[in-house]
Amino acid sequence: MKHLVMVVEDEEALALLLKYNLEKEGYDVAWESRGNKALGEIEKNKPSVIILDWMLPEISGVEICKLVRSKPDIKNIPVIMLTAKGEEEDKIKGLSAGADDYVTKPFSIPELMARVKTQLRRAPEPVDEGELEFEDIRMDLVGKKVYRGENYIHLGPTEFRLLRMLMETPGKVFSREYLLKNVWGDNIYVESRTVDVHIRRLRKSLNQFGSDYIRTVRATGYALDKNAGGDVDE
Repeated sequence: MKHLVMVVEDEEALALLLKYNLEKEGYDVAWESRGNKALGEIEKNKPSVIILDWMLPEISGVEICKLVRSKPDIKNIPVIMLTAKGEEEDKIKGLSAGADDYVTKPFSIPELMARVKTQLRRAPEPVDEGELEFEDIRMDLVGKKVYRGENYIHLGPTEFRLLRMLMETPGKVFSREYLLKNVWGDNIYVESRTVDVHIRRLRKSLNQFGSDYIRTVRATGYALDKNAGGDVDE
């Protein structure tokens, strides 16, 4: 079965260019130009990845991304934010809304295709049922669910992969560069600041039900540690 890529873009010329190149790569493509119709189309089509423009009629891509993350049946779909906004605070805003990646216009088509492939690539599915546990955090590898005590933790796909890496080797300090290569992929460029944004989001989700177990090692990276002591990553 082909992967379906949903393009949410109101510029027809750009949308058609993306559609052409995505189909050349072997993907099925659905296109929606209206922001107020996008969420319904995403829920109906359930694409493998969403390419979402920031500036749309009626409702912004940032708000659509937040709505996608709030819907249980589509919350894990990777989102690539496409925008003319290039300032760091805009990138952080987009990532904080739930986007997994951020591409600034103008961009090269090969770069965007590489980013789509990276978002589609997932760790191999486990062949048998299994869980990871650290203190009161439990990760269901088959169901792709995380619990803290009896509380279900809603995580996006990138935060899930980050937490899995940390839980597989508690106490080990992972550099930002290592996390970028192994969580995002080694064939695209993603700024190290991206790791900090997703770690902050992961912390916020986990810490609503208990102590902070993510330890920040200044100028290096992150580790899972029961003695983290509420470190911050600023």
